[in-house]
Amino acid sequence: MKNRKKILLIISILILSLFTLAACNAGDAAKTDKTKLRIVLDWTPNTNHTGLYVAQAKGFFAEQGLEVDILQPPEDGAVPLVGGGGAEFGISFQDTLAPNNASENPLPVTAVASVVQHNTSGIVSLKKSGIDSPSKMTGHTYATWDMPIEQAIIKKVVTDDGGKFEDINMVPSTVADIVTALQTDIDAVWVFYAWDGIAVKVKGLETNYFNFADYGKELDYYSPVIIVNNEYADKNPEIVKKALAAIKKGYEYAIENPEAAAEILLESAPELNGEIVKESQKWLAGQYIADAETWGYIDSERWDGFYGWLYENNLVENEIPRGAGYTNEYLPK
Repeated sequence: MKNRKKILLIISILILSLFTLAACNAGDAAKTDKTKLRIVLDWTPNTNHTGLYVAQAKGFFAEQGLEVDILQPPEDGAVPLVGGGGAEFGISFQDTLAPNNASENPLPVTAVASVVQHNTSGIVSLKKSGIDSPSKMTGHTYATWDMPIEQAIIKKVVTDDGGKFEDINMVPSTVADIVTALQTDIDAVWVFYAWDGIAVKVKGLETNYFNFADYGKELDYYSPVIIVNNEYADKNPEIVKKALAAIKKGYEYAIENPEAAAEILLESAPELNGEIVKESQKWLAGQYIADAETWGYIDSERWDGFYGWLYENNLVENEIPRGAGYTNEYLPK
């Protein structure tokens, strides 16, 4: 009798062990079953990217069955990497995508979501320079990237405002530190307000700023956007939709919880200035969606309007067809 009980006990232990092992294997399988994706940034981490880091930290990607790596960009940016299949997603800008979209042999990438609804870039200068409108750039020094589209935008806003573009002292310079640059012989710098515009404010500089979108509807282009590799999207439309659903949730969290979102970004990029990140995050909370119905939506009129203006001003080699280069079809309904 004792032997029988002992045998039954051993069998029970063996059965329990098998169930435990099966459960562990199932758990391991679940861990490795996630779809792996890569998202390459356009620049070093900043508040344009917060929604991505929130989606990663809060498990929004995991909820969609995704395992995501957020990558730093190569020297030539995200577009060649995504177009070449080195990453499924990336961050880019409508203006820098223009030459590709106008090319006869474009890299296979498409914008699938706007990160910030309106163009929030413009010109910042010290208040003492008196550049409180585009025309007043005349006679002052501007740090230019020496790019045709950039200079055409400056020319448009200055000329339309009654100034003389040819009288601006254009100094080729890639400004890395706006605060320092404005305290040298540079009078005016193109900035993305959410970062450098906030930075000069945090550092206590008295400045003037004007936003390009206020000086022409055609300048209210999308900056930045999320791009996807076309071949990947064609073969995996549901994965693209899942990724954007998680990212959307990340940006919505950043809108509702800017301080907590700022902390998440700082955990991933502790080298950033915490005060700038927090102030930038508060400001962007009102800009990610702004007046759109939902995060990520790209308005066809504004997208096509900007590309039409580029073609009219000979800034792209070929006319970009209406509706080319972007889609809203993967956004959550």
